[in-house]
Amino acid sequence: MMDRRAFITIVGGASLSAPLAGEAQQPTKVWRIGYLSPTVQDAIETTWLREFRKALTNLGYSEDATLVERHAENKIERLPILATELVSLRVDVIMTFATPASLAAKASTTTTPIVMVAVGDPVGVGLVKSLSRPGANITGLSLNNVESAEKRVELLKEAVPKLTRVAVLANKSNPVFNALQIARTRKVAERRGVAVEVFEVTQPAEFEDAFAAMAKDRMNGVVILPEAAWTAQRKRIGKLALQYRLASVLSDARTADAGFLLAYGPDVAEIYRKAANYVDRILKGVKPADLPVEEPTKFELMVNLKTAKALGLTIPQTVLLQANHVIE
Repeated sequence: MMDRRAFITIVGGASLSAPLAGEAQQPTKVWRIGYLSPTVQDAIETTWLREFRKALTNLGYSEDATLVERHAENKIERLPILATELVSLRVDVIMTFATPASLAAKASTTTTPIVMVAVGDPVGVGLVKSLSRPGANITGLSLNNVESAEKRVELLKEAVPKLTRVAVLANKSNPVFNALQIARTRKVAERRGVAVEVFEVTQPAEFEDAFAAMAKDRMNGVVILPEAAWTAQRKRIGKLALQYRLASVLSDARTADAGFLLAYGPDVAEIYRKAANYVDRILKGVKPADLPVEEPTKFELMVNLKTAKALGLTIPQTVLLQANHVIE
């Protein structure tokens, strides 16, 4: 039985046109938009989805469109089952959040259109053939996280000149994405004379042990890899980084005020707003293969001076001048 709470009403432009006098009113097409996410939905993701719905409304959709949500509750192994369920419900398009959900959706169907959002490197993980010509039934928006992974390490080293040993916190359940991120992180770090050690976890209960191990191995910085399943855990991760006196950097500047030192990445809410344009064009008949994958053009840097003070650090002016947001 379908969970009634999974249905969220939006608005469709076709219904805004009144029939001509004397014409029999035709039934309005009710679009069904699937949404697949690896997460336990929290306030941040709810905000992103709200932005998506607002953008759809601005495009003319409302009561003739339904969003059918499926969340894996941080159990990535459930994603293939949930993806297959959405396909069986015959949704008109599936929107997927992050790499694991996008891979699961792609494996579940070759016909239902897929719009991916917030995927780090869609070409590298095999979701699309190229950004300009995605091919098959999938397109959407990339985070460009592979190149920004290099920038995050550069910023951390610039903010903490004495940085010599940096930990990388990774989700063991997301190996394809991790491999690309870790390779880029290691390349830049070692070029700057910084040793890299990877610490993998499979569930939030392991965070404490991971950070304790970082401290034991004398890490003095930590890079938190972008991970959708950890969105709801950001405050806990930031608190642990601060507790173990690790200068930290992550990807989402909008969620980085919980003990992290730096955050650098695109505005995910804006990516969700742009996803509505992809869904709209697909519902109007454009094939995903004909819609190039879009990369973010605007990146934001957050610097947390409260955390810097707690760690006994003075952030150089060269970093502060680059910041879009400074927490004092």
